[in-house]
Amino acid sequence: MAKEGQCVRCLTQMEEGFIGDFSSGGYALQKWNPGQPEKSFWTGTKIRAEEQIPVRTLRCPKCGYLESYADSKNIAV
Repeated sequence: MAKEGQCVRCLTQMEEGFIGDFSSGGYALQKWNPGQPEKSFWTGTKIRAEEQIPVRTLRCPKCGYLESYADSKNIAV
């Protein structure tokens, strides 16, 4: 069984990073949003900024497996 921070496929220590989310204003961190997406005329999708949680992603340098988390350990940027 993989320990915390180890790849579940090959048991290699994973490295932390993020997946950038591009918009007209530049790059930002991906953020998790609760509930189902709702359409917005102006932005495409309604977002409640106060409910968003930044997503951190771990990557295995050996096999490339990705694991993403939206938890209280994340720091808002």
